[in-house]
Amino acid sequence: MNELDLFSEPNGPDQYGQGHDPYAQGHLADERLSRGAQRQTRKKQKRKKQSGRAAVFFALAFIVALVGTGGVFGFAWLDNRLHPPDYEGGGDGNVTVQIKEGDSGSAIATTLQSHNVVKSVRAFVKVYGNEPKADKVQPGFYQMRLQMSSKAAMALLLDPKSRSGNQLIVREGIRSLELFQELQKKTGIPAAKFQAVAANTKGLGLPSYSGGKLEGYLYPGRYDINPNATPRQIIKQMVDRYNKTVADLDLEAKARRAKMTPAKVITMASLIQAEGGKTDDFPKIARVIYNRIKIGMPLQFDSTVLYILNKRTLNVREGDIERTRSSPYSTYGNKGLPPGPISNPGKDAIEAVMNPTPGEKWIYFIATDPTNQVTEFAETEAQFRVLEAKFRAWQRANPGN
Repeated sequence: MNELDLFSEPNGPDQYGQGHDPYAQGHLADERLSRGAQRQTRKKQKRKKQSGRAAVFFALAFIVALVGTGGVFGFAWLDNRLHPPDYEGGGDGNVTVQIKEGDSGSAIATTLQSHNVVKSVRAFVKVYGNEPKADKVQPGFYQMRLQMSSKAAMALLLDPKSRSGNQLIVREGIRSLELFQELQKKTGIPAAKFQAVAANTKGLGLPSYSGGKLEGYLYPGRYDINPNATPRQIIKQMVDRYNKTVADLDLEAKARRAKMTPAKVITMASLIQAEGGKTDDFPKIARVIYNRIKIGMPLQFDSTVLYILNKRTLNVREGDIERTRSSPYSTYGNKGLPPGPISNPGKDAIEAVMNPTPGEKWIYFIATDPTNQVTEFAETEAQFRVLEAKFRAWQRANPGN
């Protein structure tokens, strides 16, 4: 047999004379199996198509539902933006609300909402943005009502009558006892209750170098006093501002560089504040103090005499000086600084202590024209006597001072 016979055509003549492949029966069986598999495949494909069409239909239905729902939510969102939730009417009850310095419309709105004055921040901000007088709202405490419309709340903030009226200006150089009297007038709280706080200063946050004393550490400035605040809370507000101010000034580090304690800085600043007229004179008065201490000369400041006597006058008599000479606060009977502040100084006086006018040899000064806050300085006693004569002339022209 030729080897090629092994590869003869399947349909060619064979031993049976029929040209038939001896494996034809197997192929037929395979074909039948193949057709069955194809039918199964077609059925599966049909089912997949049906399932696919159902999935597409379901997906479309879901998208339609989602879009429809989104439209509802979208409309609600848009309506909420255009017409934010708001109360109606003028409200009732009352609540005290503080508007702080520099508060924006949204900050005011947040404060009002947190106190249940208005229903939403957006509603008030919308009214605030459309109010031409919105910038006229002043910092302070306001008596508001609960659950007011934003429009009614805005109107109340612009009404001066709604303000609590407890805004207080603490003057630079004011003494604590004077301040307590002013607080009594402003708040109706007896001055004795503020004096009780001064007698027990624990918890007020006073610096350790204060020795637990309030004098010198009630920082001057404008205060909005909560009408519901206690005397201790009011005093603490002033001590807190002192602490913040001296921290900003880096007082303790600067005092160390000047070889002073912070307590002496504040004590000296209180003298400068009490003696000075214009702030331009503060560094000059600081120079006089340093010069006198250097040569061992008593300061001889009338302001310390008046502090001991709790008086305010420009006419300090010899008898006043002698009567107070034994007090540790007397700068006539003692050299150097008194044991503590005699007033509550401001920032300019504090800075003057650490930045005295350089080079000058002044050891005297006097206010020759207190009406116009004119203070003059001298190096010698003879020069001082000339300036003193000018002051006496002013006194004669202004009796009663």
